[in-house]
Amino acid sequence: MRIVNLIENTEGQPGCRCEHGLSFYIETERHKMLMDTGASDGFLANADLLGIDLGGVDAVILSHGHYDHGGGIPAFAKKYPRTRIYMQQSAGGSFYHLKPEGEKYIGLEPCILGLPQCVLLQRDHRIDRELFLFSGIEGHRMWPEGNRALKRKAGAEYIQDDFCHEQCLVVSEGDFHVLLSGCAHNGVLNILDRYREIFGDWPDVLVSGFHMKKDRYEEADLEHIRETARLLKKTGILCFTGHCTGQRAFDVMKDIMGDQLRAIHSGEVVLDTGKALLDTGELLQDMREEKDADSSM
Repeated sequence: MRIVNLIENTEGQPGCRCEHGLSFYIETERHKMLMDTGASDGFLANADLLGIDLGGVDAVILSHGHYDHGGGIPAFAKKYPRTRIYMQQSAGGSFYHLKPEGEKYIGLEPCILGLPQCVLLQRDHRIDRELFLFSGIEGHRMWPEGNRALKRKAGAEYIQDDFCHEQCLVVSEGDFHVLLSGCAHNGVLNILDRYREIFGDWPDVLVSGFHMKKDRYEEADLEHIRETARLLKKTGILCFTGHCTGQRAFDVMKDIMGDQLRAIHSGEVVLDTGKALLDTGELLQDMREEKDADSSM
């Protein structure tokens, strides 16, 4: 399995564009796919620079209905009109970020849901033995405080977004499982609880934004971040994060999780199980042993 970050907020591979957005290229024995497409067509340019041929992609997974994850879909669909795009049907909602200076539309371009290659899902969906999509994340422990400004517009009224349009991708190679989320709006711990409900154990690897980025952190925010890090550390999962996590939150979590937490940067390889990338293989073995020793969170 190989996972490459095609675009993210921060600079990584020289020459690659970065933007407020997220996109991954994922290669398995059976598939070549994308998880999200960033905010623009920048991921296409980065793929070209990295020598990744997106013409072989057989599936696009949209994590949720926000522009910074689905903004590149029209450009991709124009270039590759036959590739299936999997999203939750509710991803086409009217989503807004309410700020003191006014509202900002953060949803998808309306044309996207009308694309013939879109596969609109309702809750969980198994594509094949390698790929499984799940939603239905209902827990609220350690729910990100930044969600409170994110709304869905119904008529003239703004309603708290419940993120039912959020879905996660599980990629499996035998008994090795990687869980990918976009922003973990419903809370990374609640997503892991839903995963464990389905699979009975923790994934080996988690790749996700944690939606912890803020302009100003109160002590309660920092303790929320520390507790999330402590609980993640207990699971033994190797975690990769970026985008909406924020540098301050990452640093706080890194102090607790150490090498179990790693940063994502634009254009860089996240995971390659065929190579000993940054000693990932040895680290995963250590994580598995810790996970077997303590399976509770």
